[in-house]
Amino acid sequence: MAKWVVREGNVFWPSEEMKKVANISNSDVYEEADKNPVSFWEEKARELKWFKEWEKPYEENLPYFKWFIGGKINMSYNCLDVHLKDKGDKPAIIWEPEPPHGEARIITYNELYKEVNKFSNVLKKLGVKKGDRVGIYLPMIPEVQMAMLACARIGAIHTVVFSAFSPDSLRHRLNDSGAKILITSDGYYRRGKEITLKDKADEGIKDTGIEKVIVVRRTGSNVNMADGRDFYLDELMKDAEEYCEPEKMESNDTLFLLYTSGTTGKPKGVIHDTGGYAVQAYLTTKWIFDLKDDDIFWCTADIGWVTGHTYSCYGPLLCGGTMLVYEGSPDYPDPGVWWKLIEKHKVTIFYTSPTAIRMFERTGESWMKKYDLSSLRLLGSVGEPIGEEAWMWYFENVGGGRCPIVDTWWQTETGGILISSLPGIGPIIPTFAGKSFPGVRMAVVDESGNELGDEKPGYLVQKSPFAPGMLRGVYGNPEKYKKTYWEKYKTMYDTSDGAYIKNGLIKIEGRTDDVMKVAGHRLSTAELEDTITLHENVVECAVVPRPDEIKGEAPVAFVILRGKEREGLKEDIIKLVERKISPIAKPAEIYFVDDLPKTRSGKIMRRILRNLISGKELGDITTLVNPESVEKIKEKLKL
Repeated sequence: MAKWVVREGNVFWPSEEMKKVANISNSDVYEEADKNPVSFWEEKARELKWFKEWEKPYEENLPYFKWFIGGKINMSYNCLDVHLKDKGDKPAIIWEPEPPHGEARIITYNELYKEVNKFSNVLKKLGVKKGDRVGIYLPMIPEVQMAMLACARIGAIHTVVFSAFSPDSLRHRLNDSGAKILITSDGYYRRGKEITLKDKADEGIKDTGIEKVIVVRRTGSNVNMADGRDFYLDELMKDAEEYCEPEKMESNDTLFLLYTSGTTGKPKGVIHDTGGYAVQAYLTTKWIFDLKDDDIFWCTADIGWVTGHTYSCYGPLLCGGTMLVYEGSPDYPDPGVWWKLIEKHKVTIFYTSPTAIRMFERTGESWMKKYDLSSLRLLGSVGEPIGEEAWMWYFENVGGGRCPIVDTWWQTETGGILISSLPGIGPIIPTFAGKSFPGVRMAVVDESGNELGDEKPGYLVQKSPFAPGMLRGVYGNPEKYKKTYWEKYKTMYDTSDGAYIKNGLIKIEGRTDDVMKVAGHRLSTAELEDTITLHENVVECAVVPRPDEIKGEAPVAFVILRGKEREGLKEDIIKLVERKISPIAKPAEIYFVDDLPKTRSGKIMRRILRNLISGKELGDITTLVNPESVEKIKEKLKL
């Protein structure tokens, strides 16, 4: 069994075997790319197929910038057409339904190409043109990738809405984007239950501009179909032509809108272009995940999030890869379902969230020991900073102590990963995301924008030239774009994340709105959480600030324990925090809970915890996978 990393204390390096086969293993790439990032990205852009090469590689008029100006390209063409000659019979998507609801589907590049072309013609027949916005409200079924690629093929702008979002959330996104077509399904399966998505869609399109609704049959249930408005996809596809000419898109034409939460709670439509996003999605997939022709790549993120867009659709397909897509929950019908799928399909690259890792740590190693995970050669983490204990558990138990872990930092706004270690170069150090991706200039600065030295915590920013996959604005709200990302530093993109650098590696401390000021001291909730989870009896925790008359804010910890023993644990945890951080950082309160409120993608909703302890309105909790956890926490708080 190949060992892909070697360990030196707490530092991990690629093995000689890894370096020999890695897509990139020369550390000089960082320095070479930094000498002229624009030339670097130009060179990599030429690995994709352009109908017309750009006239100018980069132009900046802050807060706006453009890449590959005048270049003509099509995302769908690069994901499908270019692979047909050599990889037509290769699986593009392996789809697994939630058991026992259906059979696995293997969709080759030839088959995906045919379905996408027909889907494109269906959209055109319904009147969709270049620049029109199309809403996609689908679960994790292959038709969601087909819908995205079909929109991209004809130059329509897709806006994917997470299938667990409420009708109100859908309505806001449809209205803000001005979509006239919605693609949805009759339903899907989640944790053994049938979710009737069409009912939610019908409610969500009320008081919107939606004129036509395309419905994918997934469950086969009878749903309301409004005559003249609603159409089943399979019926429309019967007579659709099998070829659709790909639209020649200017590089800076919009590919998609994706809505992300703002500090006000009102989602903002992040704009991503075609050419720059394609180049970044392609190269980060190829280098960070070391994706090769015989790999099976599984990114567990839902398509409704940017991780799903870039690494469960566009990135792997641009590289001609094979990706696994799973409809169901990570622990249904039992906590072994993911490991069973890895064994069944011989998954080689596995990319998931720290929350999922901690969940499996809590259920124990026995589930994964039932299955053969020896096919794995690379692991990834995404979504939030990962603590050392969870990192090591992931490394030892899922990766068998032989697989590198790429801890990735990026945002909806960045389009693709901007900070990570490259597995063929290293080094990899637990809790450190790694270096800026080649051709990207990340920095840590103080309030005034001055760069800070090693181990001095500050604010994470991106310097010019800005990465090709970066957002190009907020749809319909240029002032929001300027205020959110450019107001503070003017010439640098403000990530709103805290970080520090040590020996050239960047450690993310979490959102700056997740930073507390306790008695004038700046404390990262992520750092506190990392420390608390070092306790042998702690599986997971969330720390949020509580208003304090004297200190300004005081940390409150919600802790999930490994066992039922609680005596003396609060004191132990407080001593641990005092020892590892400072007496100033010790939690004012510790609540032992059975679960934490989480979205379906696995993110802890700290906003809800903050609102609970400060007596504020909870806000929308429809996106929670476990709303019952809120009531149980209320009981603990005696609310």
